[in-house]
Amino acid sequence: MSLKGILRNWFERYLSDEEAIVLLALLIGGFAIVIWLGGALAPFFTALVVAFLLQGVVAWLERRGLPRLLAVGLVFLLFVGALLALALVIMPLVWNQLVELVQEAPSMFASSQRWLGEMQTKYPTIVTPDQIQGWIATAGHQASQLGQRALTFSLASLGNLMAVIIYLVLVPILVFFMLKDRERLVAFMLSMLPGRRTLMTRIWNEMDDQIANYVRGKTIEIIIVGSVAFILFWAFGLPYAALLGLMVGLSVLVPYIGAAVATLPVAAVAGFHFGVSEQFLYVLVAYAILQALDGNVLVPILFSEAVNLHPVSIILAVLFFGGLWGFWGVFFAIPLATLIKALVQAWPRGESDQTEIEKTP
Repeated sequence: MSLKGILRNWFERYLSDEEAIVLLALLIGGFAIVIWLGGALAPFFTALVVAFLLQGVVAWLERRGLPRLLAVGLVFLLFVGALLALALVIMPLVWNQLVELVQEAPSMFASSQRWLGEMQTKYPTIVTPDQIQGWIATAGHQASQLGQRALTFSLASLGNLMAVIIYLVLVPILVFFMLKDRERLVAFMLSMLPGRRTLMTRIWNEMDDQIANYVRGKTIEIIIVGSVAFILFWAFGLPYAALLGLMVGLSVLVPYIGAAVATLPVAAVAGFHFGVSEQFLYVLVAYAILQALDGNVLVPILFSEAVNLHPVSIILAVLFFGGLWGFWGVFFAIPLATLIKALVQAWPRGESDQTEIEKTP
């Protein structure tokens, strides 16, 4: 069969349905807008995610008899209070600890050099001088890069400050109106879609609960794991407890490798502060218990619907979407991978499959 015939058969099989063409155009247009205008529209997308998270709380209050406007007002006040606490309490604390860590990096580096020298003296056949020199060179390079990045970030702080101000003003306003006028906004978006949208409805029904469960569950997991890690490090007297707690909380965004990556700075700070002692081992054991409880207790409770994706697919999705959109790409990597899987499974494939779709309620 010629190439033209192959392409014609492929088009008749996958794009012969009008709704499928419209959906494909919407997907391509949506991805193009996010890729090229993602920076300019970042406050809008942030507000959309926050409103999506808070809508569940509003619906819960409505089911208990509160008028929608009152429920929206209460949830919005809680959101503004949390935002102010984050901006005025948590972030300054984390920033101060980050500055202290950068300032203390040279002494930590010197301490690690002395420790490596002692290791070479005690175990000359295991730790060779060449290995020590290689480790020292690598650590010095990483420390130099960390200092340069911190300096660059501080020089760009004025532009970052303006971005923070824009977020603090625009995002709450957008969140309030998205919650208040949710029905009108949804009706407006539906009016722009074709009247016949069986395929879109099928995919949306399949994805709605799963995305809501994932996004809300992941947000709660970040807060719980980060808070417990901060309390744990603070109780052991570990320095930079807020910074390490935030890092451990955010590490749950990256499945399988996030916990392993977060272990390195925790172990490094604990080793520098306590040395190779019982207290150092207690910190590592407590941290390992926290990670085990997160993976075996908290995650099954929060994520009532398991994400039926292969681990390789999840890691590829994190790498791909994280490379495209940074933090939000990592955050939504699993929902986006699940969406792609739902699209592949629900996409019409010829007349027999189209008949089955039309029978779907």
